[in-house]
Amino acid sequence: MQGGSKMAAGRWRPGLGVLLCALHVQAACRGSAVSQELLKEGFHRELLVKVELSGTGQWAEGCTVAARTHLPRGVYVDPYELASLQQHNVTKAVLIPDVVDVEAPEYSATDFTVLLYLQPDPLCWPCFRAALPVHGRYHRPAENSEDALVALKSAEILVCCCDEHPSSECWQPAEVGVPCSGNKDHLCQWYSATHQPEYEELVLRVPVGLTQHSFLVCVMTLLATVLCSSLILAAVCKYGDFSLVTCLE
Repeated sequence: MQGGSKMAAGRWRPGLGVLLCALHVQAACRGSAVSQELLKEGFHRELLVKVELSGTGQWAEGCTVAARTHLPRGVYVDPYELASLQQHNVTKAVLIPDVVDVEAPEYSATDFTVLLYLQPDPLCWPCFRAALPVHGRYHRPAENSEDALVALKSAEILVCCCDEHPSSECWQPAEVGVPCSGNKDHLCQWYSATHQPEYEELVLRVPVGLTQHSFLVCVMTLLATVLCSSLILAAVCKYGDFSLVTCLE
């Protein structure tokens, strides 16, 4: 009987060790958090991403931190606006793919991924943040609702270090084909963090038209076109120089 108790204890102890190890890893990694917030109103918004890392020790000071987020086809990032912001060191990001049709409506557009480079937050260590301008696409008119809902999934936290590597307990190698610095020719190893998102998804409301207003919109558009064309024609007839036309004749 006594021997059976010892054998049972022997079988139980390894399981307890595995459980304690799992609890230790969970406690070390669960502090990493990411939050997303939409600023401004209407079609033109800013996606604010905040990240708080855990289990970083001192290595985070020499690492690049980024947020990889998937943007559905209901929103887009203007690559020309992004290039201007990067030129002034306001926002740094990589679009995947890098070609975006900014004129396409929601039903004919495609989704894409953004790698947003984060900057250290001076009020919090080790915290990082960055804002990305996003724009809502035109949607098909709706029958009842005046808003179309676009769900933005929680971003994935990525880090890239030159000299040191983050703890394997909380960070795993990630497949990211973009550089960790401004050198586009030098690709480096990114690591993905285990984190707890504040919200699983963020909902963006994009204004849409109503189908019962289609006839009124068409009539008003036609009247505005006729009026503007008439004003332009009247101005040309009154102030135009027709000497060139006479010479050509």
